[in-house]
Parts: sequence; structure tokens; C-alpha cells
Amino acid sequence: MTPETVIDILREALWMIVLLASLIIGPGLVIGLVVSTFQAATQINEQTLSFLPRLLITLITIIVAGPWMLTQLMDHAERLISSVPYLIG
Repeated sequence: MTPETVIDILREALWMIVLLASLIIGPGLVIGLVVSTFQAATQINEQTLSFLPRLLITLITIIVAGPWMLTQLMDHAERLISSVPYLIG
């Protein structure tokens, strides 16, 4: 196995992590910004007001995008496992 192969495998794995994490975290960040703007405009300083919408949006995102994310992870693992004989030999 060459160093270039290891770097390619690591690059693909890190890209998968960034893609899946941003898909989960992104909507929560947007909702958090909207709620924070609302709180600043109305001067409401309630911590649960910002926490609950972010939690719900994150859960909904996982429910909606979960099958696609699982498919992506399984495809990546399948490609990696099927390429083991080529990587060793």
C-alpha cells in the first residue's frame, strides 16, 4: 500500500465525515440564528427558547436524511472492504 493510497482513503473518509456532520449541524445553526435574532429583537432571554427548536430541527433532519446518510456510509464501507485485496496486493 502506497502513501498516496492511504491519503486517498483518509481524504474520502474525512470528506464523508464533513458531509454528514454538516448535514446534521447546518439546519440547527440556521434555526439557532433565527431564534437568536428573534430573542434579540424581543429582548426575551429564555435559554429553552433557543434550545428546543434546534433540538427538534436536528431530530427532524436525522429522521428525514437518515436513510440517505446510512446509504452513503454503507456505500463507502462497501467500497473500502471490496478494495482490500487490491490495496494489499
